[in-house]
Amino acid sequence: MRTLLGRSTAAALALLACLLFSTPPTQALPIYPAADPDPFYSAPPDLAGRGNGDVLRVRPVDVSRYGNADGWQVLFRSTNSSGTPIAATTTVMVPRGGVDRPLVSYQAIINSLGTQCGPSHTLFTGELQEAPALAPLLLRGWSVALPDHLGPTSAYGAAKLGGQIVLDGIRAVKRLPEMRLVRSPVGLVGYSGGGMATGWAAALAPSYAPELPIVGSAQGGVPADLSQMAAGLGGGPHPLFGLAFAATLGLEREYAGRMEVSPFLTPAGTALRDRIANACSEQIIADGAGHSTNEVAQYPDRVLAPPMRAVFDENSLLNYPGAPSVPVFAWHGADDVLAPVGATAATMRNWCARGTPVQLDVLPGDHGPAAIEGIPGAFGFLNARFAGAATPSNC
Repeated sequence: MRTLLGRSTAAALALLACLLFSTPPTQALPIYPAADPDPFYSAPPDLAGRGNGDVLRVRPVDVSRYGNADGWQVLFRSTNSSGTPIAATTTVMVPRGGVDRPLVSYQAIINSLGTQCGPSHTLFTGELQEAPALAPLLLRGWSVALPDHLGPTSAYGAAKLGGQIVLDGIRAVKRLPEMRLVRSPVGLVGYSGGGMATGWAAALAPSYAPELPIVGSAQGGVPADLSQMAAGLGGGPHPLFGLAFAATLGLEREYAGRMEVSPFLTPAGTALRDRIANACSEQIIADGAGHSTNEVAQYPDRVLAPPMRAVFDENSLLNYPGAPSVPVFAWHGADDVLAPVGATAATMRNWCARGTPVQLDVLPGDHGPAAIEGIPGAFGFLNARFAGAATPSNC
């Protein structure tokens, strides 16, 4: 599994620190992704009058490549970071036979700006990084939902948004009797960028979706303090700079009007932005490789601006005053230089103090190796939660 979102998010935050200032020298608007040509994804005209988690559209899909399962895609109503209603998508796989099987909401790593790069597409194109894990989950008898947690504008880098979409997606699939999940217990899992959406879903659930029967959350490699990461990173050339730049543009999309990136780009930065505005990770990596903040930002020596710090803080689990009401399994690399373990450890201490049972496993190595090493523990944790076993904690 390639675990790139942690790196790209970290570099993006450093880039954002250099790009954002109080008065833009020119006017420029964020570039949003091209509309998906498939009319299934389009929001209905009555979206504003619907409630979060309401099913807007549903269709069957063939998921036989992953196992003996039925599949559906669901368009549902959710809300973005400014409170505006949006239409979001999740793809569900349910093993044939049986009712109310455990449901795992699996938040995939999405390193992209094009809507065609979400799991609702990549599940069927062979481009989903987490695909090898899906058949074993179905063999356990678990149903799996994979939300497009970046939303309809592919707001790459936004985290709180992802948590809301995850929860509303679970609401939607549990409202469809044909999926046989109405009374299913729910577990959450994800790593790096997927871990951010997972952690936010768990933390928001007590206030945002208290009715959901979530039994546990397994999250790994989560960047828990975005401002700290931004302040500690430089802007030198990097092979994954394209992903950093893409995350910058994704956050600009989600927080248009509160933070500005495009007005502070150089001509080279604007050209790169235009090339990757609808791209998936491979093109983003190729086009951005070896570039740097100095090339794309007009004022790379400026300090972190207060508006950007506010956006970082709103998307940092460390700063969120709430906590999950269900057990949490967190895993992190001890030597993770891009998402340092200290911020995750502090977040888990906060959650412990608020009454959340937490099992934090600090594994040897950096961000990438920890992703693979932690998966058996994450799935074992969820299995125990579904079985009603005693809750582990090293608070």
